[in-house]
Amino acid sequence: MSTGNRVSTVLARQLGGQLLAFREAAGLNQSRAAEVLSAQTAKVAKMERGWVPFRDPDIIALCKLYGVEDAEVVDGLLRLAKLDRDRRKAKGWWSALDQGNLREYIAMEDVALKVRLWQLSVIPGLFQTPEYTRALAVPEISPDEIDHIERVVDVRRRRQARLYGDHPLQVHAVIWEAALRQMIGGPRAMGQQLAHLRELTELPNVHIQLLPFRAGGYPGVGGPFNILSFADEGAVDVIHMDGLGSTVWVEGEQESAAYAQLFGRLCAASLSPYDSVQLIEGIGKEMSE
Repeated sequence: MSTGNRVSTVLARQLGGQLLAFREAAGLNQSRAAEVLSAQTAKVAKMERGWVPFRDPDIIALCKLYGVEDAEVVDGLLRLAKLDRDRRKAKGWWSALDQGNLREYIAMEDVALKVRLWQLSVIPGLFQTPEYTRALAVPEISPDEIDHIERVVDVRRRRQARLYGDHPLQVHAVIWEAALRQMIGGPRAMGQQLAHLRELTELPNVHIQLLPFRAGGYPGVGGPFNILSFADEGAVDVIHMDGLGSTVWVEGEQESAAYAQLFGRLCAASLSPYDSVQLIEGIGKEMSE
């Protein structure tokens, strides 16, 4: 999905899904909703699928039609609509990226308040050193795409800028021990990466826990995922998962809650932040010997 006004965005789909649920609960069809908006049925269909930005008067009119009288609920929808409009208007550095899925994720990450992430095999992108990123990218490209490596490094660097500043991104990461022992780029590159990871634990907005091998069986074997949370109370957490050749967004309230519970179990099975630092330092010493 690319950015712009006439595309389906994660936040708009959340809002559209809530309005759809209200309409169905009221027993009304799209034609009736379109009458209230003095519009065609196609507009309502696009709104419910998140394909267009939402106007506040339309949201208020539909809520009145659907019998949604709770002022807090309506205000939450209006705030969510504003957040989506602001994100669509944003012309951040990520707008020039070639990969639509990556643009969508970075745009979401840029407006997120907090990211909770679970990673099994590699150091999370927000924590990677340039040398680690380069070594990770080399096997994935052909010899005539060397310039692509530096673009990947630059994307990582720009994303990592959100870890600093007056209003830094809050990050809680759970990482499997295997990611720290996987020799990406050789001992020198991995030594620098582990040292950087250790430094990041000193940031007040970065919370790192390691899931050690000795934990045995653990939840989350299905693959890595990111949970993005937003400052606006009307925005439900969204889950992002990258697969081979595809990107999956999990947007439902129940589904988001399920992943939050899964993340909680991963945290409970992992080392404390203090013990995680000890393991990071221990693995670093092993690699320097």
